Amino acid sequence: MTLWIDGARQGARATLDRGLEFGDGLFETMAVRAGRVRLLDRHVERLYAGAARLAITAPAEATLREEITRAAAEPGCGVLKLILTRGAGGQGYRADPGLAPRRWLAALPPRARPAGWPEEGVVARLCATRLAEQPLLAGLKHLNRLEQVLARREWSDPEIAEGLMRDVHGRLVCGTMSNVFLVVNGTVVTPQLARCGVAGVMRGAVLAALRAAGVSVEERDVDAAESAAASEVFLTNALIGAWPVRRLEAWQRAPGPVVRRVQALIEGW
Repeated sequence: MTLWIDGARQGARATLDRGLEFGDGLFETMAVRAGRVRLLDRHVERLYAGAARLAITAPAEATLREEITRAAAEPGCGVLKLILTRGAGGQGYRADPGLAPRRWLAALPPRARPAGWPEEGVVARLCATRLAEQPLLAGLKHLNRLEQVLARREWSDPEIAEGLMRDVHGRLVCGTMSNVFLVVNGTVVTPQLARCGVAGVMRGAVLAALRAAGVSVEERDVDAAESAAASEVFLTNALIGAWPVRRLEAWQRAPGPVVRRVQALIEGW
């Protein structure tokens, strides 16, 4: 194989990673607070579950946790990004079962976002880009994020914090970087993710905490029009925690008691 990168010829043993070629891999983006990874157990659990579904051999869990713990202690670290791919080598879509998986772990500074958004709420919009349905990949944090890349190109207004995405049938699924919750007639509702979308670790933690507290919760298909009848809309992910939505298209509300309760729960995690 002969390979050039940015016009520079590489060595004779150069190979292409399947993560780069085909998006054949997974990733986790983890929040670090004072050297500790928030929801680490859930991140590890999701990574290993995804690796099993894609038949990628994951590293020993003890090794991975040790690497994550060491990286989180880097000065100024606020975010860890872990990428696991099937590895490099071979040609075509059929993967050589003997490939050695590869992993990348980056320690990054905290992401800068307006300080008032958690308290005041954010503005969101509905995206025109739709999510394709693929049950075999639904819920996974796999490397192919082109739908989200296209959706994020739809706006440049810095006031808009997030875009909500629907599937090809118009059902609400998630945000470009978040999961979405609605409060409808006193019940906390979040879209089920059996066909597409990412099952966020914060989403899972919030659902478990609300159910443990006796709050009525439903995971089901959600028509995007239901947001008009919601008393609250809020977004979650591992880095942001929970953001109230104060405006979504024509819908406007002040942050409500459910999202405040969720924020208080997250603060202790």
